[in-house]
Amino acid sequence: MFYDAAKRDHGLPQDPLKSLIVPRPIGWISTVDRHGRVNLAPYSFYNAVSEFPPVVYFAITGTYGSTPTKHSRMNAESTGEFVVNMVSESLKEQMNVTTSMVEFGVDELRLAGLTPEPSTLVKPPRVKESPVALECKYWRTIELPTEKGHEAKRGSVVFGQVVGVHIDDSIIKDGRIDTLAFKPVARLGYSEYTTTDNVWRMRRPDDPKFQ
Repeated sequence: MFYDAAKRDHGLPQDPLKSLIVPRPIGWISTVDRHGRVNLAPYSFYNAVSEFPPVVYFAITGTYGSTPTKHSRMNAESTGEFVVNMVSESLKEQMNVTTSMVEFGVDELRLAGLTPEPSTLVKPPRVKESPVALECKYWRTIELPTEKGHEAKRGSVVFGQVVGVHIDDSIIKDGRIDTLAFKPVARLGYSEYTTTDNVWRMRRPDDPKFQ
């Protein structure tokens, strides 16, 4: 089939686009507001975009309850910091709890029964139970084009530079990160998720350093 992305004339019960761009890693973003109140929320529009320097982003669609944008963006912009926590398979239920729409200032980390762990270089805590955490300094926000008729779903992208990295020693094997040791969770379409439980290696034929 083919459909016009602007017209969305696919004829399906739900827009299939997000089910085609898969799997998407989940950035579990922890922030604090100006009063020190913690916020924790998962974003499936998340990834790394640069290595030198290391830069990551998380993207937002639409407003959130009574606030003009997501709490994570508001906090990152106002304080200049955020932390990306990895969602392992053992944390999938807690991650789902933090998708709940709650009022600004409610601590979803506590709501999900998770443990706040002090970060090293930034103020927002990391999730102690998470095997990986990236401490980030906010860089900038880019507003995305607004589609006519869908102004309420306007998007934006928040970028941050990674300044500190926490790795649980249990997922390091022979000097490499053992993905199967923690099985990161990724988002598919609709209400579907997947877990990394099958890993293989392919060497680049033109560059032997990539083993």
